[in-house]
Amino acid sequence: MRASVPPEPSRPADDITHHLGYLLKRAQAALRGAMDTVLREHGLTVPQYSTLELLALRPGMSNADLARATFVTRQSGNVVLRGLQEAGLITRPTTADHGRARPARLTDEGQARLAAVQAAVHAVEQRMIDALPARRVAALLTDLDQIATALEE
Repeated sequence: MRASVPPEPSRPADDITHHLGYLLKRAQAALRGAMDTVLREHGLTVPQYSTLELLALRPGMSNADLARATFVTRQSGNVVLRGLQEAGLITRPTTADHGRARPARLTDEGQARLAAVQAAVHAVEQRMIDALPARRVAALLTDLDQIATALEE
């Protein structure tokens, strides 16, 4: 039986534009730009859209949970929720039953706005998927998840 040989240590590319982190950031910036464009037509920002999607999936999430899940600070998350509430897209109780959490829920208007924008957002995602060979998409999703998990530990 042969002993396994450890892999060579990772060495950054000589050109920063070929580094993994740079390429991930470039892809993220391109995605954000494409999302901003389609969401603007529906009067939403990326954090607002993400919040609506999450509340459709998990009604009653708190500001803190939504902020973490949408990658914004709690303060920014509160601004997002206030804006969505003022637009009539979500509802939150005036006071908290216990603690400080005020669970948010989509209104009928919020559900309608989300439904109206989902096709445009899914088209952006499809543009990304179409740029790859179909056989590599599942592996890419797994790899991205593993990268995030490694950095979050």
